[in-house]
Amino acid sequence: MTAPEYAEIEGRALLLYDGVCALCNGVVKFMLAHDSAERLRFAPMQSELGREILGRFGILSFPDGVILVTDALTLKERLYRRSDAVAAALEMLPLPWRLLGQLVALVPRRLREFGYGVIAQLRYRLFGRYDICPLPPLNQRRRLLGVSE
Repeated sequence: MTAPEYAEIEGRALLLYDGVCALCNGVVKFMLAHDSAERLRFAPMQSELGREILGRFGILSFPDGVILVTDALTLKERLYRRSDAVAAALEMLPLPWRLLGQLVALVPRRLREFGYGVIAQLRYRLFGRYDICPLPPLNQRRRLLGVSE
C-alpha cells in the first residue's frame, strides 16, 4: 500500500469489488454519484491494494461478493461481506438511499444471502464483464484506489 493510498483509506470506509464485473462497476458508479459526503473509497479486489486489504483479514482468495471495511486501518476496523456490505454501504449514503440500506438490513439474513448468492453466480452472464477494470470520470478518480491509468 502506498502512502497516498493509506492516507485516502485510513479511518474511512473502503468497498472492495470485482473490478471486471459490469454489475459491480455499476454499483461503484452509483455509489460515487450518490456519496455526496465522500465517505467511501473503492478498490478492485484484483488490485495489489485489494489483495493486501483482504490479506489483513486472512482472506486469501477472491470472495464472490463485495467487501466493505469501515474505519479502515484503525483499531475500530470492521469487515462486512456480501449483503451485509451492501446494506452498510447504502446506509452511508444520504436519504433516500440510507433508508433503503436500513430496509435491506431488516430482511432476514438467510433470505438476503440467498438472493445475493443467486445474483453473484449469474452476474457475468446477466451483466457482462470487462477485460480490465474501467476508470470513473476524472473528478471521481481519486476515490478509486489500486488502479492505474
